[in-house]
Amino acid sequence: MRSDVNVAPAAATPAAAPPERDPLDRALLRGIAWTGALRWATQILNWSITIVLARILTPGDYGLYGFTALYVGLVQLVNEFGLGAAIIRRRDLSDDQISALGGMSLALGVGLWGLSFLAAPLVAQFFHAPALAGPLILQSFLFVTTAVKVLPKSIMSRDMQFRRVAALDASEQAVSGICMLVLALLGGSYWSLMGGMVLGGVFSMALAVYWKPHRLGWPARWSEVSSAVTFGTHIMVARLAWYGYSNGDNAVVGKRLGQVLLGSYVHAWTLASLPVDRISALVSQVTPAIFSAVQDDRPKLRRYLLKITEGLALLTFPVAMGLASVADLFVVVVMGDRWWPAIAPLAILSFYGAFRSLTSTLPHALQAVGEAGRAMRYNLLGLAVLLPLFLAGARWGLAGVAGAWVIGYPLVTWPMLRAVQRVTDMRLSDLAEAIRPSMIAATAMMAMVAATRALLPASTGLPAQFFTAVGVGALTYVLVLILGFRERLAGVRALVGELRR
Repeated sequence: MRSDVNVAPAAATPAAAPPERDPLDRALLRGIAWTGALRWATQILNWSITIVLARILTPGDYGLYGFTALYVGLVQLVNEFGLGAAIIRRRDLSDDQISALGGMSLALGVGLWGLSFLAAPLVAQFFHAPALAGPLILQSFLFVTTAVKVLPKSIMSRDMQFRRVAALDASEQAVSGICMLVLALLGGSYWSLMGGMVLGGVFSMALAVYWKPHRLGWPARWSEVSSAVTFGTHIMVARLAWYGYSNGDNAVVGKRLGQVLLGSYVHAWTLASLPVDRISALVSQVTPAIFSAVQDDRPKLRRYLLKITEGLALLTFPVAMGLASVADLFVVVVMGDRWWPAIAPLAILSFYGAFRSLTSTLPHALQAVGEAGRAMRYNLLGLAVLLPLFLAGARWGLAGVAGAWVIGYPLVTWPMLRAVQRVTDMRLSDLAEAIRPSMIAATAMMAMVAATRALLPASTGLPAQFFTAVGVGALTYVLVLILGFRERLAGVRALVGELRR
């Protein structure tokens, strides 16, 4: 008998394979992993450089840099014209259409740089800073480098080549920081800050063109690019409004309180925003392409939105709220006594920054489903609400301007959050559950830091107080998560394990 001819031995039966993760999940994880690794590496470098520069340069140098950054950052938003976002979302664009958008971007960048030669004396006169004109023209060359990068960087993002996109941004940050430090050590004063930014931009531009060369063209007919330009216009106006209210505090401080206090405020904002912005930025680098890929699948869009928000909260809450708890010690121990005006805004802005990071994905969700116009209107609302609050807050100094963010920002983001709820069918309870572990752990951390500082002997030196408080806070945050949210952390460990594999 050969009854076993068609029967496979039991030992040969393959074991059940673990469920395969969605390819888009893997793209998201790899994108965040590469972006995070490179950004954190450059962040550690640049944060160290920022601390050293604070010892070399003066608040006045940073004040002048704040003026140039205000102008250049504003014009940069017009420079890109939202064309990069249009290329990422519009996956049906032909090669000729993409080339035409790239040519328009470059022409706009060169034109804006030329315009800066005329605008620089007027900007210097407005801020009562005669030395501003030259540095502003120098840093405005970034309009050209950004215009050249729009096409290759957007194509890489659309194709989910997140490793190269992350490397572009990381290389620009690293080269800028190193060049700033070298120029400052050579006695470059405020020129070192602007020169470092330009050198970093030139380096990343060359790298982008090398990795993803693409021909430039010009639209033969307006109808070929009109829909993409309309979408990009909504993005540009939204970014201009966002820039207007997110930098309106700098303009108010510089105009009402002077260049020196502006330097303290800019430095406080930089330190409060560095950890939050870097974490949010690494996610924002990935989410437009991911959200675009699932724009027609609302449940999946909601799932990604909530998971990304949960991850942002876990990472940003301890850093931001921890810095708020020890802002006075941080300024005195790390930066030096001359920066004492930065203490109050640093504490307020750090606390506010934790919640700001949670809203960074809301515009991307609206844009992914074709609601760029609605996102634009909400940012215009922010401009109308926050600028008057900054002007009113200036009566109470730097703390009053920083406090305007805590009062006004919830009024600005609430309508946008409600719109995202409607387009994704997300409940507020879903969002609350996503941030619950990090919120509870961060609150416990702040309470323990306050108790530790109160119990330390009065004779304890400031450096010892600072490092003790930081250690107790970090340990408290981790322990609360481990003891209270073990199952949620198990999911995080599974993701880390997959990234390692």
